[in-house]
Amino acid sequence: MVYKIPLAMLPENKEAVVVEVNGGMGLTRRLSEMGFTYGAKVRVLHSTPPGPILVIVRGSRIALGRGAAMKIIVSLEGNV
Repeated sequence: MVYKIPLAMLPENKEAVVVEVNGGMGLTRRLSEMGFTYGAKVRVLHSTPPGPILVIVRGSRIALGRGAAMKIIVSLEGNV
């Protein structure tokens, strides 16, 4: 079974795979340019609600607001 959750809910030091990015055209384009595309591996480095979330995607460390992180859906199993 494949579990899909928002990136903001992924625990620290866990890795997952991006399966979809929801949101408006501007947000999805911006997230895509940062590396959040289908099949990209992402790992949460630091997450302390309600603050931003620090992740590593495609070799880059990126800080995201919780709202943007909620729009990135990831698969825990890696089966996309």
